[in-house]
Amino acid sequence: MSEDESIIVAQGVHKIYDTGRVRVEALTGINLSVTKGDFIVVMGPSGCGKTTLLNCLSGLDDIDSGSIKIAGEELTQMSDNRKTVYRATKMGYIFQTFNLLPVLTAIENVELPLLVSGTKGKDARAKAMSALELVGLSDRPSHYPSELSGGQQQRIAVARALVNEPEIVWADEPTGNLDSETSSEIVQLMTDLNKKNGQTFIIVTHAQLVADRAQRIIQMTDGEIVDDGIKLVS
Repeated sequence: MSEDESIIVAQGVHKIYDTGRVRVEALTGINLSVTKGDFIVVMGPSGCGKTTLLNCLSGLDDIDSGSIKIAGEELTQMSDNRKTVYRATKMGYIFQTFNLLPVLTAIENVELPLLVSGTKGKDARAKAMSALELVGLSDRPSHYPSELSGGQQQRIAVARALVNEPEIVWADEPTGNLDSETSSEIVQLMTDLNKKNGQTFIIVTHAQLVADRAQRIIQMTDGEIVDDGIKLVS
């Protein structure tokens, strides 16, 4: 795979956590290329660096050395403000804990990234409604998170991640707080959106049901990628 074909290119990435008393090398020279439209799962034992890898690749965490390019742009050379704008306009995030604001309704949670990035209120509301329709919750726009099931809350979180039509969607244990039936629904939703929209999904998970739908499974151990397999799925 050439760099020109890749939406993400990481080379020699190191990440160290140093408290002064304890020094942990969380990532030890990661090399990784991701093609636009990939549906990738990152797996490995707890503490192996999966979430650190996701946070570094997405610009949520800084790295200590190495290079990360997103769509050809060097992430490590962006200012904090530029990275914030880039994340708001080009990336979407889905977390295990949903991270919905309890005082906002479903549609208000979904439109928030658009408002933060400067979209006009009327346009943000229309796009948020379209995103809710995409995840099958167009009948719940005025419901607060406390009035929704766990699965519905995660669908809201998926809608929020997709409302800005991001090139890349990052997901950290997106089914971790869901039962098996709801987990299956969320995974199906993500795979359908990946196929329909051609967006790149990178998902950290322990769940085999998520891995079963991946095009590519990256296995990590002790801050290293020990296996980077590509498999065919229907």
